[in-house]
Amino acid sequence: MATWDDVRRLALALPETSERTSYGTAAWAVKDKGFVWERPLRKSDVAALGPAAPDGPILAARTPDEGVKFALVADDPGVYFTTPHFDGYPAILVRLEEIAVPELEELITEAWLCRAPKRLAKEFLGEMP
Repeated sequence: MATWDDVRRLALALPETSERTSYGTAAWAVKDKGFVWERPLRKSDVAALGPAAPDGPILAARTPDEGVKFALVADDPGVYFTTPHFDGYPAILVRLEEIAVPELEELITEAWLCRAPKRLAKEFLGEMP
């Protein structure tokens, strides 16, 4: 399914996006606001998830709000999940190897729209002349 190369390609295709490192891992930002990032599980995450803790690469992505996060988890728990670390925070964790590239593109674009300046988001959506 999806790879870090797909994440990089999709994120950098969005306007004014840059790639950087955050805590030693890859992260993508629009105007210095992170919207997707590599998020390896920490010991506390593995302990909280127990046997359900995935082994593969994990992507974190901003969501518009926690309602969207919980809807994604409910809709496809084989792809989306969260940990107590993200309680109260609008971000979702993604099993990168389980998500289809078209769905990844939609997720990354939505995350970008959450963090992009309003003017830039409107331009991107074609709402400005």
